[in-house]
Amino acid sequence: MGLLAGPPSSCIVRDCCAVTRRTVSRERCDWGTTDPLYVEYHDSEWGMPAHDDRHLFEMLILEGAQAGLSWITILRKRDNYRRAFDNFDAVKIARYDSKRIAALLSDPGIVRNRLKIGAVVHNARAYLLVKEEYGSFDAFIWQFVNGKPIQNARRSLSDIPARTPESDAMSKELKRRGFKFVGSTICYAFMQAIGMVNDHTTKCFRWREARAAAGVR
Repeated sequence: MGLLAGPPSSCIVRDCCAVTRRTVSRERCDWGTTDPLYVEYHDSEWGMPAHDDRHLFEMLILEGAQAGLSWITILRKRDNYRRAFDNFDAVKIARYDSKRIAALLSDPGIVRNRLKIGAVVHNARAYLLVKEEYGSFDAFIWQFVNGKPIQNARRSLSDIPARTPESDAMSKELKRRGFKFVGSTICYAFMQAIGMVNDHTTKCFRWREARAAAGVR
């Protein structure tokens, strides 16, 4: 999740709100404080360095599915996407034929957009070629930050860009390799989600945790 879905701004929320029903106050990125899914995603996943190939593929696909929509829409459909797309097994997805695609277009649990569904199949094939060349998708994708998360110190929403030179480079290379729905803004949201950049704002408790996960004190 990145600017497409409303990134952190003031980063302040109280755990004693209806979402968490706890009494201890904690500062966190405020883009997800109104929904339990946002809180869980923020507290357990977003912005933390990720290297599992299947997870990386899943997040790239979900960020593409988000285009033009809100991230909460995709989070609510995430389990449906895993079911519909064989738990993001790229080998299986790459073999989908027109009959399977037609079935997906009739599935109310996912975003039924022909271009986006077709892109999942197309991207699975491109992803497998990258894995064959690099040994892992992880090795390929993390090269755009030299294998190390970029540690930002964002104080507010206005400090967070929609794209960066790194996301521009990633987008250009992914497009060259035939990937679809990988514009620079989508790529930056992907980079934020998998912890290639630490865009938790500095008041958020996860900002320090993301730094620690990257080996930065």
